Amino acid sequence: MAKKRKRKRPQRRTKKAKQSKITGYGLIILIVVLMAGAIGAIKFVNSPSFTRYTQNGVSKQHQEFINKVLPSAIDVQKKYKILASITLGQAILESNWGQSQLASKYNNLFGVKADPNQKSVELSTTEYTNGKPQTVTGRFRVYDNWNQSIEAHAQLLAHGTDWNNMQYKEVVQANNYKQSAAGLSSDGYATDPAYAQKIIQIIEKYHLNKYDKNQK
Repeated sequence: MAKKRKRKRPQRRTKKAKQSKITGYGLIILIVVLMAGAIGAIKFVNSPSFTRYTQNGVSKQHQEFINKVLPSAIDVQKKYKILASITLGQAILESNWGQSQLASKYNNLFGVKADPNQKSVELSTTEYTNGKPQTVTGRFRVYDNWNQSIEAHAQLLAHGTDWNNMQYKEVVQANNYKQSAAGLSSDGYATDPAYAQKIIQIIEKYHLNKYDKNQK
């Protein structure tokens, strides 16, 4: 008679083996999570909102001001097609680097005037009549913070005023910062006859046009 072969019992995985497999899966998950986090961090660092302004020969105070305004300037460029250099240049000129009373106390970076029903403050300002400056009193918008001021300024340029929604079309439709600055003057943003040139000089001195991603 043929001898019966003994059936081999299937080997049981030990508790240690199971733990090793679980640990292996956990390690894979951990690596995936870390990789996803690293990719996210790289995307954040390379995103426009993370961009920082640095330039030799520019004071720390001025660099800090530009860096404070820059993320919002880039955001409104994407939303409203207002060149970032125009937002930055106007903020610098109108607020004297954030040091004016209107900017430092009332968060109005752009000298935006107030409508009757808006939160406002009355301050003296310089207006030009026939090319000659004179001090007058004006009522200006009051904002909770600078970001709110930047958003409202961009909306004003993009959508115009209640009586003329295309008032600043030359600013928005411009192909570059020079045309956009010229549009600020021709569309009546300021009465200073040298306003456009002042904006252009600021943009070129601090190389702010490097943030104008939408130039044609």
